[in-house]
Amino acid sequence: MHKEADGRTLKVGIAVLGTVGKSLATSLDQTLPSVELVAVAARNAQAAKEWLARLTTQPKVVGFDAMAEMCDVVIECAPPHLLPEIAVPVLTAGKELVVLSCGGLLHRPELIELAETHGGRIHVPTGALLGLDAVAAAAEGEITSVKMVTRKPLKGLQGAPFLKEQGISIDQIAERTLVFSGSAREAIKGFPANLNVAVALSLAGIGPDRTMLEIWADPEITRNMHTITVESDAAMFSMSIENIPTDNPKTGRITAQSVSALVRKLSAPLRVGT
Repeated sequence: MHKEADGRTLKVGIAVLGTVGKSLATSLDQTLPSVELVAVAARNAQAAKEWLARLTTQPKVVGFDAMAEMCDVVIECAPPHLLPEIAVPVLTAGKELVVLSCGGLLHRPELIELAETHGGRIHVPTGALLGLDAVAAAAEGEITSVKMVTRKPLKGLQGAPFLKEQGISIDQIAERTLVFSGSAREAIKGFPANLNVAVALSLAGIGPDRTMLEIWADPEITRNMHTITVESDAAMFSMSIENIPTDNPKTGRITAQSVSALVRKLSAPLRVGT
């Protein structure tokens, strides 16, 4: 097993073992020899232990506090309301935290302050988006506008608080329909399980209040589709991606792969990309 420069193995924990968590556990177990999966958190510990039995490594099923003590890196892939419970012990211990529910960082700026105080670090992976390195590079100069247009199959928007508040019945939509237009900050409030990608884009660029977003419900598609358009003093560019969903229609398969790539980069001797 590959060791870090100081002789330690990079010990990783996953919180929690849901759809994305299981995909990550499999990836870390099979294709990332540079790290060791040592811990997972799960709502049902017994079910988690039974699922983990298929892995070559046998991580322990632990609580969030114990995970922060055991691991160098903790990957958060949980319902958004659990972010503080997962993040606080990790950052207080000065460890590395990979955050998928990055929309929660807009509501919890104290987590960033906690990381700074204790020497921890928060990583936001690219996830189901693309081109965040280009956006971050453009932000070194002056970005004048960032717009993202998202098209989602109906199942991918079910249960969104914004739709309930507006009295929009997603099942009755028969053609492509614009259901939201506004800022990334407004979007994450109304679609907390759907649009962490918009927050990641805003954090890489000009912030959640200036990053504009359209959300379209489309009964004719089966993939989550995002198009980003950026105008800056260095470049003007547009990028599109179509994500194949997991068993959870709100999450693309590439999300877990993005996190695996980030974890690989943490211990790699060669790192490609901004």
